[in-house]
Amino acid sequence: AIFIDGKHFADNEIIIALGITITGEKILLGFVETSTENHKVCKNFINEFKGRGLSFENEILFIIDGSKGLAKGIREVVGKKAHIQRCQWHKRENVLSYLDKKNQVIFRRKLQAAYQILDYKKAKARLQTIKKELLLINESAAGSLEEGFEETLTLHRLKMFGKIGESFKTTNCIESVNKQLAIHTDRVDNWQNSNQRQRWVATSLLTIESRLRKVKGFKHLKDLRAAMKTEVNKIEFVEEELDLAA
Repeated sequence: AIFIDGKHFADNEIIIALGITITGEKILLGFVETSTENHKVCKNFINEFKGRGLSFENEILFIIDGSKGLAKGIREVVGKKAHIQRCQWHKRENVLSYLDKKNQVIFRRKLQAAYQILDYKKAKARLQTIKKELLLINESAAGSLEEGFEETLTLHRLKMFGKIGESFKTTNCIESVNKQLAIHTDRVDNWQNSNQRQRWVATSLLTIESRLRKVKGFKHLKDLRAAMKTEVNKIEFVEEELDLAA
């Protein structure tokens, strides 16, 4: 799996990628400095990993905050073997941002309960019901829930939510890295140039990496790989059947 998230440095952003090995070790794969998460930057960022020897032979779960550019870049580089899990926390907070305080309390509880349902079809049905309720209150909030809807349920669809949902349903793993990075970098009031900024980030991340613990639920990562492979095989089978029928 690969977690990707950004940390702001004034008008700039450092996008960081955190890899998870099949045995649960956390490895900081790299970072890129940019002003926006547009898909060209994100595509080049992912391609860089490939150039440095990261294998995309096996399926990979990407956990992201919801950036469309990032999702597009991932798909263009990794293709069918990329499985994207949208951060459920970011999705929930995006939906709630359209609502007044009273409804924020109500729908925060409803969305949390829906995402905690283990069964994919039942969780999806509950979320669809919530979307209908939102349409009567605030269509913009309903539209926010609909955007990237299926990607928030990737772990549910793979039947892995109950096993690894605690660690992989949100971008918390990499946000924890960003918080540790802030200890080293947030005290700087004036970055002289990009080189200084990137050297500080790289040095800090190397220090942080040595202290990172295995991801919770790592014993189930082989099951995750098998589940992702099974889904890809099903998609390829359906595509072959459609080609034959055509």
